[in-house]
Amino acid sequence: MKIIMLGAPGAGKGTQAKQIAEKYRIPHISTGDIFRANIKDGTELGKKAKEYMDQGLLVPDELTVALVADRIVEEDCRDGFVLDGFPRTIPQAKALDAALEKMGEKIDFAIDVDVSDESIINRMSGRRACLNCGATYHIVSIPTKEEGICDKCKNPVVLRDDDKPETVQKRLGVYHEQTQPLIEYYSGQGILRSVDGMRNMQDVFEDIVRILGA
Repeated sequence: MKIIMLGAPGAGKGTQAKQIAEKYRIPHISTGDIFRANIKDGTELGKKAKEYMDQGLLVPDELTVALVADRIVEEDCRDGFVLDGFPRTIPQAKALDAALEKMGEKIDFAIDVDVSDESIINRMSGRRACLNCGATYHIVSIPTKEEGICDKCKNPVVLRDDDKPETVQKRLGVYHEQTQPLIEYYSGQGILRSVDGMRNMQDVFEDIVRILGA
């Protein structure tokens, strides 16, 4: 089962992706994780990605797609995977389709977690992240056991610049311009399914399980 998670930043698609991965025993793949793993392992693709990231530049589509294609042929992906945060644009989606086609594979479901902009701004201002291990929390829905301290590695958690209201507004603008067209793209392929992301996380997950077929 090959799944793509869609939705605006802060819609909760990452949380749902992790639950899907756990239930169906398939890897949860995010481009951030792929970049970090390749950089840590010192792969050729990782070195190239690091050059862009060190300059504060976006990793080009061609390189990002190559990293993702390299990841999804690994043994743990034989029963499928759930992609979180990729593709972000139509060119990336087309490149991913082409890479999968070469393997004789295709995406089965693109699931859109639909949440209003206003709710996303409110949600994200409550998010906290550990800059050491990457764990994420929310001061209301997923608080740390000890206030301000990561449960996993005991380092401080912070409100990232990315999650500040003014930054979120800009990110939503980019999403509507670049990523939202993917909804029409996957709808045209007949694989798009939408869920109401305004409901509580468990209800959203149950909706997704019904779509995927438990």
